[in-house]
Amino acid sequence: MKSLKLKGTNVFERNYQATTKIVVNQGGTRSGKTYALLQLLLTQALNGGNKLITIVRKSFPSLRISVLRDFINLLSEHNLYNETMHNKSEQIFTFGTNKIEFISLDQPQKKRGAKRHTLFINEANELSYEDYFQLLIRTTERVYMDFNPSDEFHWIYDKVLNRDDCTFIQSTYKDNTFLEQTLITEIERLKGTDVNYWNIYGLGQRGVGQSIVFPNIQIVEHIEGEHLGYGLDFGYAIDPSTLIQVFKKDDKLYLKELFYERQLTNDMIANKFKELGVDPRVSIYADSSEPKSIAEIHRFGWNIKKATKGRDSINIGIDILRRYKIHIHRNSTNLIKEFRSYKYEVTRDNIVTTKPVDKDNHGIDACRYACIMTLSKPNFGKYYLA
Repeated sequence: MKSLKLKGTNVFERNYQATTKIVVNQGGTRSGKTYALLQLLLTQALNGGNKLITIVRKSFPSLRISVLRDFINLLSEHNLYNETMHNKSEQIFTFGTNKIEFISLDQPQKKRGAKRHTLFINEANELSYEDYFQLLIRTTERVYMDFNPSDEFHWIYDKVLNRDDCTFIQSTYKDNTFLEQTLITEIERLKGTDVNYWNIYGLGQRGVGQSIVFPNIQIVEHIEGEHLGYGLDFGYAIDPSTLIQVFKKDDKLYLKELFYERQLTNDMIANKFKELGVDPRVSIYADSSEPKSIAEIHRFGWNIKKATKGRDSINIGIDILRRYKIHIHRNSTNLIKEFRSYKYEVTRDNIVTTKPVDKDNHGIDACRYACIMTLSKPNFGKYYLA
C-alpha cells in the first residue's frame, strides 16, 4: 500500500466514497472535479495490482493540453514523475503492475480496443452516445465522468443519470478551497454579465444553449385565452403528422399538442379531428405544400386552409412566435421537446446564424402556420409561411 499526502477537496471525498458502477461529476468551471478525479485514480494506481485505468477525451489536442498536462503536474507535485514510467508514444504511465493510459477518440481503434478496469471520461459531453457505449461495455469495474453542463439536452441526462447504479456529484468553484481570489472574482463577475454563463460555469447548472431559438418556454397545467385555431403539419412514414391547438391571452401564447403520429392517411387525420372534438367551424391552418391533402380533408367537412408560403417565411414565423411568452400544456411531450431543442445553425467558428436547423420541428411548424395566419393581421400580406 502506498499513500499520498493529498490536498483534497470535498469533491475528492464524494468520489472516493461513491460505490456505484457510474459516477457522474457535473460542475462549473474551476470546481476541481477533474483534478480530484486524477488524484483518486492516481491513488488507485498506487495500490492493488494488475489494473488498467483509461482516461479519455474526444480529441488528442484537447487531451494533451488539459487532463494529460494536469496529470503530469500532479505526478511532479508528489515527486512521482520520471521518464522511465512514462511511455510517451502511447501515453501510458506504469505504476508497478498497474497502468494509466490516456486515449482520444480521434483514434477509432482505441474506442473499440481492449477491456479496462476503470474508465474516466473527461468532458464527457463532447462524446456521442455511441462513443460512450463502446467505452462502457469494455469497462469491467467503474466509470467516472465529468463535464460542464453547457448543453440543455444531452444523452448524459437521458441515458446515464437516470440509472439506478449512477452517483451524481454536482460541484462549483466554491467547492475548490484552493482557488485563487482573482479567479473567484472573475467567475462571480458572470452574475452581472451573462446569466446563462453564470448558471453553467458559476453554479454548475444545466444551461440554455446560446443557439436555442425559444429559450424561455413555460410548462403549464391549464390552457387559457382566446382560441386562435389549429396548426397542422403533414407527415407520413418518417415524419409525424402533427396537430397543435393555439390560444392567445394578452402577451402569452398557449399551445397544446393534440396528436403527433406517423402513418396517418388523410381520412385517418379527418377521423382524428372528429375523435378529438375539433370544432369544424374553427380554422385549421396547414402546410400549403400539400394541396391535395388539404383539398381531400376539406371534402371531409373540415375548415382547413393553406398557410401561404413566401420568401424568408420560416424566420418571419419564428419572429411572430418570439413576440409572445410561450406556454405549453404539460401533456404536450413532443412539442415541449421540440421547443426546448430547436436551435439555430452554428458555424465552425461557433458563430450562431439566423437559420434554424431543419430537424424535429414538426409541431413548431404547425404552430407557425396557425400563428402567422392569425397574429400577423392586420399586416397580412407582409408575412408568408413555409
